Amino acid sequence: MKRPIQGRMAVGVFALALGAGNLLAQGQGQNGGAGRPSDEDPGFKIAIHSRNPIEQAPTKGGTGSLSPITDHGGPKMGTPNPYLIWYGNWNQSNGTDTPSGQAIVRDFLAGLSNSGYYQINMSYNGPTGVVGAVKETVDTGSQGNHLSDNAIKAIVSSAISSGQLGAADPNGVYFVLTSSNIAKTGFCSQYCGWHTYTTIGTTKVKYSFVGNAARCLNSCAAQTVGPNGNAGVDGMISVLAHELEEANTDPQLNAWYDSSGAENADKCAWTFGQNQSLLSTGAYYNMTLGSRNFLIQRNLSATDNKCYVNIKTGAQ
Repeated sequence: MKRPIQGRMAVGVFALALGAGNLLAQGQGQNGGAGRPSDEDPGFKIAIHSRNPIEQAPTKGGTGSLSPITDHGGPKMGTPNPYLIWYGNWNQSNGTDTPSGQAIVRDFLAGLSNSGYYQINMSYNGPTGVVGAVKETVDTGSQGNHLSDNAIKAIVSSAISSGQLGAADPNGVYFVLTSSNIAKTGFCSQYCGWHTYTTIGTTKVKYSFVGNAARCLNSCAAQTVGPNGNAGVDGMISVLAHELEEANTDPQLNAWYDSSGAENADKCAWTFGQNQSLLSTGAYYNMTLGSRNFLIQRNLSATDNKCYVNIKTGAQ
């Protein structure tokens, strides 16, 4: 991911650029030093990805080692607990923002724990490869339909202070998941999602924004047909996985990243592995968790600095 603002990690955008050919390498931030600035500080511009408009399958990515990622000594999360804040209208009849769309996200998180995919994070000196039980709440629009960065923080703070999600959880990752009618400054043009942290009371609270990819499938989804029949939510899930694994290994932005500031999922962003399967609907997938198929970007192993889909089988 890139860092459009210092201290905040953002999934870079897939954009169709004029004259674009191959998928460009992930753009990186500039300040990789320990004690990176907070998310309020202005900072980096974001590089735009491009992809070949006639490419059929999502990019496979290389199998060689990448530049090293190193531990800068900050805390890691052992077992992150996902908190889902469904923001906007998730009871529409548009085929995207629906209870069945929400169920896809829940099923993904339930199947993720102890999977060969999520156990990649065990190479980061502390993460267990386990994902905690999901807790969730609804915010139908307390901050309006066009959100700022501060609005995301306010949504999270309100969900905690109101008691909807219990006391602030130091092992929690609070996801603001927006419905497709919600706009967010920078979303679709600069990033598809990001994670950061703030302090509420005495607790360091990690939180993330993930926008509904239905607003911009050509920018924030690898394909326009999803393996679960909901292209917007299917696209969101890969971004959610990206942010969860980075919050797991770099929750306070001072643990695991490389010399240019890229975290583990950044280094494998928008690559989906060597073995993808095609459904009759035209959707590709690279893993099955529970009863569902998903197309999820690869993640980096700190052991050999290679991108994997499944560390148990060695699948890249």
